[in-house]
Amino acid sequence: MIAPAAKNIASAGQLDQLRQRLRVDAERYKVNIAVCGGTGCQAYDCQAVIDAFDQELARRDLKDTVRLRCTGCHGFCERGPLAVISPSGLFYQQIKTEDVPEIVDKTIIGGEVIERLLYREPITKDRIREESEVPFYKHQQRIVFGANGIIEPTNIDDYIAVGGYQALAKVVGALSAQEVIDIVLRSGLRGRGGGGFAAGRKWEITRDQGGDTKYVICNADEGDPGAYMDRSILEGNPHSVLEGMLIGAYAIGAAEGYIYVRAEYPLAVRNIGVAVAQAEEAALLGENILGTGFNFKVRISRGAGAFVCGEETALIASVEGRLGTPSAKPPFPAQRGLFGMPTNINNVETWANVPQIISRGADWFAGTGTPKSKGTKVFSLVGKINNTGLVEVPMGITLREVVFDIGGGIPKGRKFKAVQTGGPSGGLIPESMLDLPIDFDELTGVGAMMGSGGMIVMDEDTCMVDIARYFMNFLREESCGKCTPCREGIKNMLHILTRICQGAGNEDDIGRLEALADGIGAAALCALGGTAPNPVLSSLKYFRDEYLAHVKEKRCPAGVCTALITLSIDAAKCKGCGRCVKVCPTDAISGGVKKAPAKIDQAKCISCRACFETCPFDAVTIV
Repeated sequence: MIAPAAKNIASAGQLDQLRQRLRVDAERYKVNIAVCGGTGCQAYDCQAVIDAFDQELARRDLKDTVRLRCTGCHGFCERGPLAVISPSGLFYQQIKTEDVPEIVDKTIIGGEVIERLLYREPITKDRIREESEVPFYKHQQRIVFGANGIIEPTNIDDYIAVGGYQALAKVVGALSAQEVIDIVLRSGLRGRGGGGFAAGRKWEITRDQGGDTKYVICNADEGDPGAYMDRSILEGNPHSVLEGMLIGAYAIGAAEGYIYVRAEYPLAVRNIGVAVAQAEEAALLGENILGTGFNFKVRISRGAGAFVCGEETALIASVEGRLGTPSAKPPFPAQRGLFGMPTNINNVETWANVPQIISRGADWFAGTGTPKSKGTKVFSLVGKINNTGLVEVPMGITLREVVFDIGGGIPKGRKFKAVQTGGPSGGLIPESMLDLPIDFDELTGVGAMMGSGGMIVMDEDTCMVDIARYFMNFLREESCGKCTPCREGIKNMLHILTRICQGAGNEDDIGRLEALADGIGAAALCALGGTAPNPVLSSLKYFRDEYLAHVKEKRCPAGVCTALITLSIDAAKCKGCGRCVKVCPTDAISGGVKKAPAKIDQAKCISCRACFETCPFDAVTIV
């Protein structure tokens, strides 16, 4: 890690001088290598690749002309470890340590391209050289997430060099608190944490409360299954979040803030901790910031991973050291929040948008998106999709564009069935709505929600009843149990769904589910309980025929619910490879060797589908 030059910056002029010096210093590097160091690539042992690059550059005496950076997440998680070599923007993927000497020798020194390390388009089979031309990136608009791939998150100098803290200097040096709020209001920025409330209006309400003590909080308690947008921003560009909080605190009149982040996000915790320490050393956090008399400090509060603590009042209780359970509203946190004082809470992505809005202007931000949903949104695109990862797209883009143009469609040529947005409390959207524009109001109108940005794609082999059961089980486990509608209602809905999946349901169960859903939605204490029925209601609305098949025909159309399926082997298709025999956990399969067809003993078979998933010849069928 290179020691930062940013220390004791006393004025906006000094900050600008440092920025210019850092940019001049950067010109001595003829080549920049940015290796993804996000959690996804860490799982692929990217650190070994980074170490190999460092050693090879040192061995070739290239460290004075080649800059190696361990950056945050680049987004295309399944293709890691990733590296982008600039200035050409050459994109290498799935790099191994043994590839590094060849990269340095042939690409860095020789200027050659190593074809096998390029991304290969799955349909045309074309090799693509530049990151910007890879379809996964080409159709994105990376505003919040863009710097993740070019800066080192543990070095404040990198952030300053690309314009970091310039918005803060503009705010504290030339704008009043009201002018800042007016800019955010005109931009149309809505909270990216799920509710979609106007950020500027929330700031205004907090600012207008009486008293001298106010707080700002960054909600980094991202608990939706499959969602990791906020985590990756904190890991890859933590100073953007700090700068957003500083600007918000100035506008609101707060001198203290908290970042509430899950302890199970160790890289995010580490990087935001380093960022706070470096910002303090640079005098961009603390007393008399940039010589203007503005004071602000930040504390990091680590959560224990309770999903309910993503709810504002539960989060506040946890920060205060109390049990993380929601409280009735009103009063809202903006009126009476942390330690009884007015408190503004926004999530990571919301705060990260703020410096961009101040630097580029409200009209620039409002120029992207739809009339009521401005800017871009980061989604975690996961599930039955070819290109898994983080995507940032303009509000108003269609689901079809995200799933097929960016996501590359469904693996193995299978048919798209649904996409679930908004986390476990979101809704299921069917194929007939693939051309739906993605924004807050459009998603709400079809029974889904934006949420924090989780997007789970499902194919024809997904059972909608089983999916509803899965999410209700998650919500039952995560319910704090404080209110009866959530505690008992979700448990009863889960019991009914489990009964249906086991083949013991009846048509009356569908009516019971709808009645329970209405009751929970109307009476639950917080948003977790109030939106908990959404997966069931949306699946009933768009996939009611699957429920009826389960209860009337005792059949699972997707072949998922084990109590309702029978597996068999088509002797004409079976090649006798024996793979199904090896994976069967109950020794229910015999034969399958020396080209003799395999057979399933139904008395032993538990319908686990292991043979179905393993067979390369589609010889295993589901009845």
